[in-house]
Amino acid sequence: MYTTFDRNAQRKHRHIRVRAKISGTASRPRISVFRSNKFIYAAIIDDDAKKTLCSSSSDKLSLENPSNCDAATKVGEDLAKKAKDLKIKEVVFDRSGYLYHGQVKALAEACRKAGLVF
Repeated sequence: MYTTFDRNAQRKHRHIRVRAKISGTASRPRISVFRSNKFIYAAIIDDDAKKTLCSSSSDKLSLENPSNCDAATKVGEDLAKKAKDLKIKEVVFDRSGYLYHGQVKALAEACRKAGLVF
């Protein structure tokens, strides 16, 4: 299945467990987070319709340092602004198997501060 030293495989395994419990609907879409070595990405997804409603990334925002907590905060603020334009207020948060600290936590708190409820 996976080796003990393959962090991404372990993350994917955690992600499968998390996704078994949460799902995005039209009334409460899902915020999905992905971290690469260089950028952080977030998307709001309606799993019932199998559609991405909006997304944001540190790649598209042209930040000076796109891979730190400040970049994650900017991505969270941008995503919340786009969600507000789509009249989305409540969401479920999918951390995608990542631990809830650092960039993932910064993104989530920025979304909450900008008005999303989860």
